[in-house]
Amino acid sequence: MTTAQFIDAHVRLDVHPTHPSAVTAVLTGSQAHIPHVGLEAANWTVVAENTLVLARIDHEEPYWAEKAAQQLAADGVSVEITPRLREAMAEEWTWADYPMPWCTRSEIREVSDAAQKIYDDIRHGQLLIHAHAEDGHTTVAVGTYLGSGKSVYLHGENHLRQVADTFDSPAAALVAFERVHGAAMRPGPAPMTDTERAAAQAKTSPPAAESGPPHPPPETVPAYAADAGDHDALLEAFLAAHGDWEKWRTWSDETTHAIHESQTLRIERVHEAHPRETAWTVAAYETPVSDRMWVLTATAATPAPVLQELLDHLADGDGWDTAVGALVDEKTVAAATQPLSEAGWKHTVDGRWIGWTSPAGDAGVRFDAFAAQHPSQNLATWTVWAGPGPDRPTWALTASPHTPSSLLADLSETLAHGTGTRRTNTARRPRSVRLRPSPPAISPPTTGHTISRGL
Repeated sequence: MTTAQFIDAHVRLDVHPTHPSAVTAVLTGSQAHIPHVGLEAANWTVVAENTLVLARIDHEEPYWAEKAAQQLAADGVSVEITPRLREAMAEEWTWADYPMPWCTRSEIREVSDAAQKIYDDIRHGQLLIHAHAEDGHTTVAVGTYLGSGKSVYLHGENHLRQVADTFDSPAAALVAFERVHGAAMRPGPAPMTDTERAAAQAKTSPPAAESGPPHPPPETVPAYAADAGDHDALLEAFLAAHGDWEKWRTWSDETTHAIHESQTLRIERVHEAHPRETAWTVAAYETPVSDRMWVLTATAATPAPVLQELLDHLADGDGWDTAVGALVDEKTVAAATQPLSEAGWKHTVDGRWIGWTSPAGDAGVRFDAFAAQHPSQNLATWTVWAGPGPDRPTWALTASPHTPSSLLADLSETLAHGTGTRRTNTARRPRSVRLRPSPPAISPPTTGHTISRGL
């Protein structure tokens, strides 16, 4: 029988105070160098003397921190796990609208870990990215592993990035990539995503002390760039102020429904949605038992001023009805976007897409003329967005063809002239998405494609 050796080292594991889902390890003891080496080998990053951080792009840090704790304890190291990290380790969650719904939770984690390894290979210079391109709602890239010389075609971002094809040489890979993505092809790697940027920042600076200096005062910014605030508090205030709306709980505490007394207008609020996933769905019906006349969705990162304008319009009860069956015409589009035109937002026409973009290029409204010709399908005809672009938004709001132009005009007015507040350096660990039925998706990513025009 082998007795575990005792090592004079103590490791305290905790959630990172400022970076979403990251985990910190603080080491003490005369033999702290022993767990230090083990954690570095497990992809933890040294950020200060005897302080390491585990920051991943798949938000699975608590899971891997638990694995590290088990190994450290088996090696004879004393390990302390804070209560809030234990809570994170115990959470059962999955990605909303995951594009591979047949995967079990462990299989999803395997896919995410493979994406993490690709990210690490790129970050450590082992996988050289030659070019990238935007492909619909995601990013594709081509690169070569410097050790083996194998070239790969990558599809997806963050936890969904996969090797979709392989090539014998960089030349063959680039020729194939250019054949498919020539018009959108750009040299080198794609700009970092928000998730990659957060992980990189966590790895380059020591955790901020929670008892440090007070946060700077919030800055005033355009409404579309404001903080999301507390969406649950906005809904509770809305319901408290309007007695003609009633709150309904579903079988799960993760979702709340608010229904107007007419039962023809309903709100679904998903409380634990990821910032870029659908957290609000507003739907209008001709009668309590009819199909939807129109539907609007908003992601969890939608700024508070934009969401407040939406709720204010619903409270006014103005413009709920719309002409079912009528096509969206030029007059309707002009009425919905008049505030943007008057504010000097850039107007563009690109095939089926008609757009209005802010002077700074960081927000806009996009109208899909094709979807507007199929009003019975409730397709996402309008997209309100802010961030790097309409296909990679920080937040987005979508609306179907028959969404009242008065509601869209109110939202346009808020985008053009509204303001809100935003705090800096206030990153925090996002809420996990617990296992539940997925809400309607704006546009879930796709994976597993081969390099062809059928992507």
